[in-house]
Amino acid sequence: MRSLLVVLLCGVAVALAEQHGDPLSDKDHYQGDKHDAKFDHDAFLGKDQAAEFDELTPEKSKEKLGKLVPKMDSNGDGFIEENELKDHINFMQKRYVNNDVERTWKNYKAEKIVDGKIGWKDYREMVYGSPDGAGQELSPDYAKMIARDEKRWAAADYDSDGKMDRTEYGCFMHPEDCDHMRDIVVAETDGFVDLEEYIGDMYRPNDYPELNGKEPDWVQSEREMFKEHRDKNTDGKLDKDEMRDWIMPVGFDHADAEAKHLVASADDDKDGKLSAEEIIAHYDTFVGSQATDYGEQLQKHDPAEL
Repeated sequence: MRSLLVVLLCGVAVALAEQHGDPLSDKDHYQGDKHDAKFDHDAFLGKDQAAEFDELTPEKSKEKLGKLVPKMDSNGDGFIEENELKDHINFMQKRYVNNDVERTWKNYKAEKIVDGKIGWKDYREMVYGSPDGAGQELSPDYAKMIARDEKRWAAADYDSDGKMDRTEYGCFMHPEDCDHMRDIVVAETDGFVDLEEYIGDMYRPNDYPELNGKEPDWVQSEREMFKEHRDKNTDGKLDKDEMRDWIMPVGFDHADAEAKHLVASADDDKDGKLSAEEIIAHYDTFVGSQATDYGEQLQKHDPAEL
């Protein structure tokens, strides 16, 4: 079975084998009790996996971040509250998704888009080289990918006319952002997940050579989490309902949780809000060395223009 992380990170195949971003998920924010700082970078800055960006120096990060603070301060009181940070995170996520959908939508030839819609056969021909597979010799993995896309297409085709308008195409590209696509995200995990697959999704011994094969403490914490909380029916594996609760929990507001976490991490004077000085002092939490989508924009533009 493919790693869940690969399934979540790999969206629908598009021209030039582009890959799409994963949703902000509580499963990615912590590895046991170990905090994943990259999650903060991605949530705050936005994600764009279609390009490689130069790293910001600490000095440049602080300078650009300082210019961004007033843009987040919607009430103009000189501080960033949780709700303002949440709004910013939501904006960055929506912008990333919109940019990703727009970029790939533009790949399709104008004559293939009729009345603002593209059909499955035209999509299949553009991406996989044939509208119906006639004469194609496909590897098992490639055939599986096409079958996955076709199922996802049917689920995203909200009016069941066999075609996609841009809104439906957005759900096709980013099913994690559409409530009616939740089951598709889970179904694409290809079955059950046992404890070793669950751990293997997050931990590889080669990443910790200094431990000489000994598991980090957070791995044991994840083993306990699997047994005590994830595997609700205690059958030793996660079924689709249990995976749904893990990957796309109902009612969990990722932006709100991340905003609370960032405030707690940087609120040195414990007044429940962040000053520009506190944000800049903790610049590595907000920007760090990850020059992701918003990092690139900070490099190229004055934040006041964004």
